[in-house]
Formats: sequence, C-alpha cells, structure tokens
Amino acid sequence: MRGLFIGRFQPLHLGHVAIMETALSEVDELVVGIGSAESSYTPTDPFSAGERMEMLLGCAMEYGWGGRLIPVPVRDVNRYSIWVDHVVSLVPKFDRVFSNNPLTSSLFRNAGFEVCSTKMVDRKHFSGTAIRDHMRTGGEWRRYVPRSTAELIEHHRWIERMTDIWDGDQ
Repeated sequence: MRGLFIGRFQPLHLGHVAIMETALSEVDELVVGIGSAESSYTPTDPFSAGERMEMLLGCAMEYGWGGRLIPVPVRDVNRYSIWVDHVVSLVPKFDRVFSNNPLTSSLFRNAGFEVCSTKMVDRKHFSGTAIRDHMRTGGEWRRYVPRSTAELIEHHRWIERMTDIWDGDQ
C-alpha cells in the first residue's frame, strides 16, 4: 500500500517527520509531494524544490526509510477544482492521503480518496514560519529539524542566502 503526504517543507522539520513516521507505520511507501515546487528564493519559500528533495532524501537515510519515501515536486495550479487531478497526474499511484490540512483533506475526500488525519505536533515550534523566524534572528532552529536537514542547511550556507533574501525584502 502507498500513501501520499503533501507539504511545503520550508524547511523540513520534526513535525513533518512525525507525520511521515505515522504514515510509514500504515503504508509500505510514502509519496511525498513537495508543494509549491515552483516557489523558491523568497522569504516564505527560501528553499528550491531540489533543496527540499535533498532534505527529504537525507531524512529518509537518517531515519532508515531508504527506498520507502518517494519525493515528487508538485507545482501549484491555483485552482482548487483541478488541484487533485493535477496532483494525481504528477505522482505515482497512491491508496490513501495523510493530511491535517482541512482544505487538502476535503479536496481529496471529495475526489474519493481515503484521507487519514495524523496527530499535530507542537505547531508553536514545529512550523516552517517559526523555524524561519529563528533562522532570521539567529535563534535556536536546529532542535526543530532533523540532523540531516541542519547539516544540509549549514553545509550549503543556505541561511546566508536567506539573509540576503530577507534583507532585499525590506
């Protein structure tokens, strides 16, 4: 059985990891849709689809999910009436959707898919917005992301690039 989980992963954080762990306890493989794949180098979407794919693949290795996670970039279409068909056309076939987003859940459920909710994990800390704020202000962000993600961010000096993006956005 194969599941689908869609997120922006800006950046990948431990809340995402908890959802993927839950999903992988129920399915053999998990397609991970990298949402808003066309967006990058902005304050709200600083990482490219390729960088987010690197985060996901590194996480799969770190957590022993190698071969069970299938990351796929998913561009926005900005039309809810065709969004599910758009996603289905881009990703491998799946049997169930894992989502806590009410709109995503409703759209997939209305299209006939089984939708499973997962436990939300400390949204105050495990949110891309909060983590990017920590990165911007020099706060402690590493504790909220997988070790492999922190290593990628530091190795590629992505926070320096993000600082340039934030400075240019003022």
